[in-house]
Amino acid sequence: MGPVQLILVALVQGLTEYLPISSTAHTILLPRLFGWPDQGLPVDVAANTGTLLAVVAYFRKDLAGFLRALRPGGDTGSAPAERRMIPLLALASVPVLVIGILTEGWIAGDARTPGVIAWATIGFGLLLGVADRWGKQERKVDGITWWHALLFGVAQATALVPGASRAGVTITAGRLLGFDRESSARFAFLMAIPAGVFVVGNNTLDLLSGALPVSQLPAMLLVVALSAVVGYVVIGFLLGWVRRRSLQVFVAYRLVLGVVLLIVF
Repeated sequence: MGPVQLILVALVQGLTEYLPISSTAHTILLPRLFGWPDQGLPVDVAANTGTLLAVVAYFRKDLAGFLRALRPGGDTGSAPAERRMIPLLALASVPVLVIGILTEGWIAGDARTPGVIAWATIGFGLLLGVADRWGKQERKVDGITWWHALLFGVAQATALVPGASRAGVTITAGRLLGFDRESSARFAFLMAIPAGVFVVGNNTLDLLSGALPVSQLPAMLLVVALSAVVGYVVIGFLLGWVRRRSLQVFVAYRLVLGVVLLIVF
């Protein structure tokens, strides 16, 4: 695999993982568009590791607060919001873990086709447009209940379909539940951490069943670094974007992309 493909995979992963446009769809379609072989599991693991590091780095203060809240003997009055958020994030992570395990074969096989990606891109894009256009903006992150967390989690599980977009469907769920754009995006990003750990861990176990030549390590580290830096920038960009603007530009992009995929493939 050439350096150009490695760099493009890393850039595409970093750009699309935290935008509501589906990173899986783009990384699957990238080699098809350029006539390249599939980048393979090692590159996928490296790219996903990079974007996981990006969200961990961006929300490092939140994560530090969670750790303080879990510390035995700590000041119980210092972090009530963090203590409340931990079980909500845990609950929201359950559906994607369960459904991911049950449907792993289908997701890794029949679901990774241009037709599925195209229709998921269009369908979930339209749903995002409706939710963002007519959803109320009356709730904040601190208003998330157990019921909301479970619905966020179910929404995240539907993003296992390539083209759905994990960020897209979780933000859609938030907007339908009446949360403002920033709160929806913020909770979606925090949910990405346990989900990302699961994906990277599961793929790493698959990778360890084979042998990764030492000669490939520098290339993998390059992919990790590039996807991490770009992913970090994109998280900040989207949180800034949703404070001032709607998500309709991403909806339009998804519709155009889906139609192009149907025509080309």
